[in-house]
Amino acid sequence: MIHDRKAPITRRLVLVRHGQSVANRSGLFTGLLDSPLTEQGRIEAVAAGRRLAERSWRFSDAFTSTLTRAVVSGRLILDTLGQPGLIPQRFAALDERDYGDLSGLDKTAADARWGAERIETWRRSYAEAPPNGESLRDTVARIVPCYLRSILPAVMGGDVLVVAHGNCLRALVMALDDLSPAEVEHLELATGSVRIYEFAADTTIEARWIDG
Repeated sequence: MIHDRKAPITRRLVLVRHGQSVANRSGLFTGLLDSPLTEQGRIEAVAAGRRLAERSWRFSDAFTSTLTRAVVSGRLILDTLGQPGLIPQRFAALDERDYGDLSGLDKTAADARWGAERIETWRRSYAEAPPNGESLRDTVARIVPCYLRSILPAVMGGDVLVVAHGNCLRALVMALDDLSPAEVEHLELATGSVRIYEFAADTTIEARWIDG
């Protein structure tokens, strides 16, 4: 007798930072500015897709921010995986941290106006925000509800891709890895980098690893 055995459900969350943007290349504080990918950024996104393809990944759902650099990176990754029909859901809650008055400035201009020490504190600290912008704590406050309401339920049904931004992914990783405010100050996510989480049926994280 032949028994029909269903493949076990995998519950994995893949976080990818978008490829290099024009603003990244220029060394600007980008935040909510809708900067497009550079050619290098497109290469980084495709490379992330190829690394996932080497492990035969297939996603049941995908999410991106509403900003072009994340949307296009997500599309390039899914096309590379041979999943052109999977259309990511876009959430403003996954948009990059708002840099307020720093947006569009380069580091030299920002340092000249506010001082290098103050700029570094705004960039890396958990609780301090630049003028008219968000702190990382503010970013956590909007991303974690989106994760709990939409992303985690999707993960419980299969493998999920999230393509977003450096600071919003720092905020999400802080929650997933239970990092302290001091620990998250040292967390860096390069453009095109991949972080993977594997979940148990009770939503606890069983394994985590970094791929590129």
